[in-house]
Amino acid sequence: MRAASVKTPLMRAQSVTRQIGQVLIIGFDGTEMSPRLASLLTNIQPAGVILFARNITGAKQAHTLLRECQKCVATPLFTCVDLEGGTVDRFRRVIGSTPSPAEVFATGSRLLFRKYGRVIGENCRALGFNVDFAPVLDLAFEASRSVMSSRAVSDDPKQVVAYAREFLHGLGNAGVLGCGKHFPGLGEATLDTHHELPSVDKPLRKLWNDDLVPYRSLRRELPMVMVSHAAFPAVTKKRTPASLSKKWITDILRKKIGYRGLICSDDLEMGGVLAAAPIERATEQVTIGHIRAGGDLGLICHQEDFILRAHEALVREAERDGRFSRRVRESAGRVLAFKKKTFDKKSTAGRCTPAPTPARVEKLTRQLWEFGEEIRVATFAREEHA
Repeated sequence: MRAASVKTPLMRAQSVTRQIGQVLIIGFDGTEMSPRLASLLTNIQPAGVILFARNITGAKQAHTLLRECQKCVATPLFTCVDLEGGTVDRFRRVIGSTPSPAEVFATGSRLLFRKYGRVIGENCRALGFNVDFAPVLDLAFEASRSVMSSRAVSDDPKQVVAYAREFLHGLGNAGVLGCGKHFPGLGEATLDTHHELPSVDKPLRKLWNDDLVPYRSLRRELPMVMVSHAAFPAVTKKRTPASLSKKWITDILRKKIGYRGLICSDDLEMGGVLAAAPIERATEQVTIGHIRAGGDLGLICHQEDFILRAHEALVREAERDGRFSRRVRESAGRVLAFKKKTFDKKSTAGRCTPAPTPARVEKLTRQLWEFGEEIRVATFAREEHA
């Protein structure tokens, strides 16, 4: 059966606008529900929302905000956050500082890798999140050290797989979905995709044996994969970001690697991807480009105006182009089917979590501090015996 023909009863009842909403995850400003935000969510009916530190002032506040978002949307929301630990930590002011991936990896303990995922997952669940855009699967090559820093754990792909597998297991035990990133790999990228378009001049054969090993090995264990905004001209013969590349998303990730989970973009407002489109319609074009290339979920994390324009552009393109309309329906169907399976009320991810009490937050803060101490002791002991 062709994936494009798979439709749920819910999907049949939805308008094309709501189907298109299922290929978007959106961010916004503010720390509480407002008429403007409620209107945005109600009109677009997105697949998910993502919160940043700017949206989070307290544990109960974040939980309440996410619950209010869900009330505006008919389907279960992906409630997303970037919580890698170290430099990427949206809960620092609420629960405390989380050790970095590199610090945890330095212990060499697979038990601690798994516990790391569980601790992060429990913190996410307590605040109402069900998706964490982690772990980072980029290899820690010297070329990207100034950009990736402690976010990447090793230049050995087998070690990255061992770490990520345990992290994902711990995250999943807490009822949180993980997302491997940044496909096909930023290990050789010398520029920050938030601001510029890096170009990695590495042939597919070397990428296959190095950077792509984590995605190949974990293809059945990754609920989601995030595609980067780096260009790989030796593979695509052009400077198109991977996030807009059918060669990377459909031909390599879907077909050659055989990945069957959800594929999302990195933030489509980043300078690295916007550089690939005409400035006057950049966000609209890159959102359409990501879905056309085979992506399931486009992330637009900041400006409401960009979100509205991208949504309208997707609707217009689906009405104009039958092939693109089928592509949207395929991804929307995949997202809805994934949600139905994942958010079953009997599953850990599907169960609602109560608003965190002060006592619960204090317990999580203590647990996080104790975990940090455990990491320091384990690293010291390993260095002593080296």
